[in-house]
Amino acid sequence: MHCRIRSVCRCLLALGLAASLGAAAPEPGWKAGAARSNITPEKLMWMSGFGSRTKPADGKLTDLWAKALALEDGGGKRVVLVTMDLVGIDRGVSLRVCRELQKKYGLRREQIVLNVSHTHSGPVVGENLKSTWFLDDAGWRLVDEYTAGLEQKLVAVVGQALERLTPATLSYGNGFADFAVNRRNNKAPDVPRLRELHQLKGPNDFDVPVLAVRNPQGELQAVAFGYACHATTLSIYQWNGDYPGFTQAQLEREHPGVVALFWAGCGADQNALPRDTIERSQAYGARLATAVDAQLAQKLTPLAPRFVCEYREIPLPLGRLPTREDLQHDVTSTNKYIVSRARLLLAQLDRGQALSPTYPYPVEVWRLGDALTWIFLGGEVVVDYSLRLKRELGESSTWVAGYSNDVMAYIPSLRVLGEGGYEGATAMIYYGLPTAWSPAVEETIVKQVGAEVEAARIGR
Repeated sequence: MHCRIRSVCRCLLALGLAASLGAAAPEPGWKAGAARSNITPEKLMWMSGFGSRTKPADGKLTDLWAKALALEDGGGKRVVLVTMDLVGIDRGVSLRVCRELQKKYGLRREQIVLNVSHTHSGPVVGENLKSTWFLDDAGWRLVDEYTAGLEQKLVAVVGQALERLTPATLSYGNGFADFAVNRRNNKAPDVPRLRELHQLKGPNDFDVPVLAVRNPQGELQAVAFGYACHATTLSIYQWNGDYPGFTQAQLEREHPGVVALFWAGCGADQNALPRDTIERSQAYGARLATAVDAQLAQKLTPLAPRFVCEYREIPLPLGRLPTREDLQHDVTSTNKYIVSRARLLLAQLDRGQALSPTYPYPVEVWRLGDALTWIFLGGEVVVDYSLRLKRELGESSTWVAGYSNDVMAYIPSLRVLGEGGYEGATAMIYYGLPTAWSPAVEETIVKQVGAEVEAARIGR
């Protein structure tokens, strides 16, 4: 009898101990890894961004960087964010890099984001803004050589980030910086006076989204942050990352060993003004770094270790396409950029390739934890998109990046498209697209974002 009681007691004790151990076993958490690679051109080639430049780069103010942040959730699913100090990448570069990442690391397309800072002091890359450049054969060979090397470095830096995956915690918040100015509504020479009188006109998006990556001991390992403003404060002939580069450098000095990644928001119609001096660019960078640090000093919202990611390319409709006769007329224009675009499009027709009425536009959505929705849109996206999407999906828990995966053109809202001007119409000339977007552009993109956000929520 006593033996049976002791046996039952031992069984109950064992079951209780097992239950206790099971309850104490931690849920699998995040893993994170970050890496960076120097992508400063080794040769003094042509710079991208400003068509007014008349010669190649003649030196270096700061290095240019590609950085990768790899994340793995509690279920072993991975995503990687790649940021670059470049004005843009084209669809070809994006496709080739993503194919290699799938081949080498098994990453599907929706698990990869490629985002550029849009610094106007980096090199010409691939066919991005091809109508803008008038290079000789030697110049284009340098572009091809640099682009091939860049693609290899992007694949390699992702591999390094994946190799460094270790247990981590993720948290997020939203800071504030108000140096962005709506350049469509405020003339640059008037900005100092208008700012002093508090008469600057918007719309603007002054949010500074911050993602903090810490090790289990609470030490900062990486920080990814965004801002919606053009990186056009410098037009010198020296390589530099503009104000986002200065921000990243300051954060990495203040937090030794940390990788700081800047991602560009919907700042296509926003400039940091006044500009055109190194001191001003550094000052804007310092202001943004201060906004990021202010968030890092606070108790941020933790993210549960799970995510869902979605990616689609949608046929974004263009307006009325030019005929061959239209293009032949454009060749006689006194505007060299119109002539350049017309010749490129005529060459396409001569190859038997019709002009497409749509463009394969990339829309990507990441859902991190139980709340944060991170949207990545291609092209130079105007601020109306981030304001609308945050209003519809949640101000504090929605982040919207532009300049992601393919920078093919400006992406105007219906308002900006109707107003016309550079962002609404004429910028298409420099990108080589045959015409402006259809009036359906905004609703087509927003509808796709909504579908992917819903799919991500269901997928959870």
